[in-house]
Amino acid sequence: MHDEPTEGNLVRRRRLFCSLLLVAAAGLSTAGARPTDGHDRQAGRHAKPIALDQVIPAPASVRPGKDPYTLGDRTQIRVPGASGEVRRVAGYLADVLRPSTGYPLPVTGKDGRDGIVLRLGGKDTGKLGAEGYRLTSTRHAVTITAARPAGLFHGVQTLRQLLPPSVEKRSAQHRPWKVAGGTITDTPRYGYRGGMIDVGRHFFTVEQLKRYIDQLALYKYNKLHLHLTDDQGWRLQINSWPRLATYGGSTQVGGGPGGYYTKAQYREILRYAASRYMEVIPEIDTPGHTQAALASYAKLNCNNVAPPIYTGVEVGFSSLCVPKKVTYEFLDDVFRETAALTPGPYLHIGGDEAYSTSHADYVTFMNKVQPLVTKYKKKVIGWHQMTAVTPAKGAAVQYWGYDKTPAKEREQVAAAAREGAGLILSPADRSYLDMKYTKDTKLGKAWAGYVEVQRSYDWDPGTYLKGAPQKSIMGVEAPIWTETLSTDQHLDYMTFPRMPGIAELGWSPRSTHDWDTYKYRLAAQAPRWEAMGFDYYRSPQVPWGKK
Repeated sequence: MHDEPTEGNLVRRRRLFCSLLLVAAAGLSTAGARPTDGHDRQAGRHAKPIALDQVIPAPASVRPGKDPYTLGDRTQIRVPGASGEVRRVAGYLADVLRPSTGYPLPVTGKDGRDGIVLRLGGKDTGKLGAEGYRLTSTRHAVTITAARPAGLFHGVQTLRQLLPPSVEKRSAQHRPWKVAGGTITDTPRYGYRGGMIDVGRHFFTVEQLKRYIDQLALYKYNKLHLHLTDDQGWRLQINSWPRLATYGGSTQVGGGPGGYYTKAQYREILRYAASRYMEVIPEIDTPGHTQAALASYAKLNCNNVAPPIYTGVEVGFSSLCVPKKVTYEFLDDVFRETAALTPGPYLHIGGDEAYSTSHADYVTFMNKVQPLVTKYKKKVIGWHQMTAVTPAKGAAVQYWGYDKTPAKEREQVAAAAREGAGLILSPADRSYLDMKYTKDTKLGKAWAGYVEVQRSYDWDPGTYLKGAPQKSIMGVEAPIWTETLSTDQHLDYMTFPRMPGIAELGWSPRSTHDWDTYKYRLAAQAPRWEAMGFDYYRSPQVPWGKK
């Protein structure tokens, strides 16, 4: 029996026909379109997790396991019987993971065999030292064990790198979060792994420094060397000499507004660095690189005439007045106030490029200044030119020479190391992050040559300085000088991809150092940097996007 073609039937048929047309059109519009998040999740279930040996710095020991651990909406971060410090590490981890996963990830003191477990002490943890950790991943849990909270924090950085790069995003990402099964046992090669930032040439705010601290922490750096004073700016408030900051800190390279850190702001930098298990080393550069101080106080000059503040980039023209008594009264006050603010054991006194100071005056100056540091219970660090005198007991020498450094100067540094001075290695043509990558690099300088990514990575701190005993080598440092750098984006571009390689030289066993494998691990970091919003140099030496 057929419907009669009444007006009502005709209306219903027209509606049905229009609906069919809309369905067909929708099918055509979605053909070839990106799958929905649901399809993404389905496909992602079969993605292989990041292998345990693919992180940077390379772990000391890796033992692969079977089943991966999968982070889920019921995952808890467990800190059984933990102190407040361990809870803070757990809270830091939760803050990293919650935005991208969308999971609550509560931190609980209850013990259990599932979830993410942060545990101090236990079997064989004494062998891990102050910074080592053990990470074990099974189908039920990821457990990070350490002897000290710093080890747990470093283990958390490894866990971050074992999760997909999108875990670093600050918005929810709908995908599975898997950690490869197995065990990493990891301890650092050297106890000193430093990053230096020059805030004298261009001033960087507290928030900018926090951002840089977080970048360093991701790769297990444990020292932040702040170059606080230079010809172009004095960046730390000193109550007994207030014009150092208010006038000496009032400009920067190119004539910008400059700036300085109040004591409260400096303490905030210290607090934040400590929360990332990073020790701050302040540098008051002397006797050269002192135009900002000389401009602030006429009596610091031999002729009692204050020079103008300086906004250029030349070096070697300024010097404190060595014969004057007030010079040492000034430095005594500066070191006293800086030491009182700084809990770490070191105070850096510079000592490089003092071309306007005669050799005799330089020796006199350093022999008077080093005791001013030790007077306030701090150990001296100085650039390697300080070996023109005998370093104070417990002092460290920071070597920044390069291929063209004369053999006599190298041997002078090695001799100081043989006599007991500690040695921090930051060769300018390897670890200076402000050196141009190539002649076409728009930022940076090239006085030490061009430093591509392979050159920055491909050296061994243990054998770099001939004649220096192994026991004298404290570790490595990656300085970034800022004559041409004034923004976060500038810092990012020059820091990445070289900074992770210096970290690996300082942390990982010598046996793991191999450019041909490292470059693939480095390339795999790029999506992580992109997720965190870091710009970076796309070196042709690195196989970006390849496995």
